Amino acid sequence: MYYKSLQHKAPKVSFKEAVIRGIAPDKGLYFPESITPLPPSFFENITSLSNESIALEVIQQFIGNDIPIEELKKIVSETLSFDFPTVKIEESIYALELFHGPTMAFKDVGARFMARCLSYFNRNQKNKVTVLVATSGDTGGAVADGFLGVKGVDVVILYPSGKVSDIQEKQLTTLGQNITALEVDGVFDDCQDMVKQAFLDVELQSQQLTSANSINVARWLPQMFYFFFAYKQLKSIGKEIVFSVPSGNFGNICAGMMASRLGLPVAHFIGATNSNDTVPRFMKSGIYKQMASIQTISNAMDVGNPSNFVRIRHLFNSDLQLLQKWFSSFSFSDQETKEAMKKLMREHTYLADPHGAVGYLGLKEYMKTNTDYLGVFLETAHPIKFIDVVKETTLCQPEVPPQISKVMDGKKSTIRIADYGDLKNFLQSR
Repeated sequence: MYYKSLQHKAPKVSFKEAVIRGIAPDKGLYFPESITPLPPSFFENITSLSNESIALEVIQQFIGNDIPIEELKKIVSETLSFDFPTVKIEESIYALELFHGPTMAFKDVGARFMARCLSYFNRNQKNKVTVLVATSGDTGGAVADGFLGVKGVDVVILYPSGKVSDIQEKQLTTLGQNITALEVDGVFDDCQDMVKQAFLDVELQSQQLTSANSINVARWLPQMFYFFFAYKQLKSIGKEIVFSVPSGNFGNICAGMMASRLGLPVAHFIGATNSNDTVPRFMKSGIYKQMASIQTISNAMDVGNPSNFVRIRHLFNSDLQLLQKWFSSFSFSDQETKEAMKKLMREHTYLADPHGAVGYLGLKEYMKTNTDYLGVFLETAHPIKFIDVVKETTLCQPEVPPQISKVMDGKKSTIRIADYGDLKNFLQSR
């Protein structure tokens, strides 16, 4: 398996090279050179397969020969050490809960998978790899936990000061060891821009930098797994499925579209956003115009220039009409999000976090005129991670799970930076 740059000005590379590089030298995101659909028998027998067997079948072609099969089985098994249940909310609507991992966010899957791949690739190297990652909330905690104590790997996390929840901040600033948190005076897009600039800075080439954001193929591709897990659980209902994905950088929903290209029966995808509506506006006008990100209560989606949307456009050959056939995108305000959280609790006794509520709103909007489908919205984070807004909105106090309580007493340790110059100085001084 080879990976090409979507800027088309860099050489093709192996999975290993794509993981270690993170982003191509021409600033493009890496994308698989080919996608081979899985055989019909796989889907016919999927209900009898374990999650580990499903994931191995799904990911194997994208790894090629870079990781031996027995090692890959071990990586998959360690990645998927928790559940991915679907929960019935109302008639023909289910929540796919992706928050049962160690940091209680969907990004645990990609972070754990990538950490183990990078650890394998770096097993005989003397020089350390530095994982550089920007986070709008959950990515940082998932990457910090996934890479904690991994030999030969240092992790540097950039996050916007005052724009993540208290628990999210605890998860990425209290672990120590090989994890360093840089607190940025700015917004998520500033963090993401700094990370991209560092990868392309020739003066930092000796640093052996890579990314753990969803621009990295090892972070992005494993997110295909849980779309298959949902299908496995709901197949017997006998209805075509539509997925609504709360979306910020659009990596998660793009992974779902990759699952569809592998043959997973999906009728439609919905990219549900908060007030950061770059993609909904594009779907109406056909003009892509990035925006300055806006702070909302669903902060993990506060992205004004979603990196992975270029991959989605590539999947559909930049054909807007074709994309509109398979994909819809809707934007919702904080007030609409809060009303959805109240409704889910009041009418269905389901406590949703703000991101899941946005996913629910997107699904309900689409199903107003598409009533024959089985709708699944992704609940991407545990409500405890957004306890202030959840408690204020729903008047409910979720119990603190052990995954969260273990970090609450940790001491915050960060380094404040203001711009790329500060980041570069930090990286060169290490």
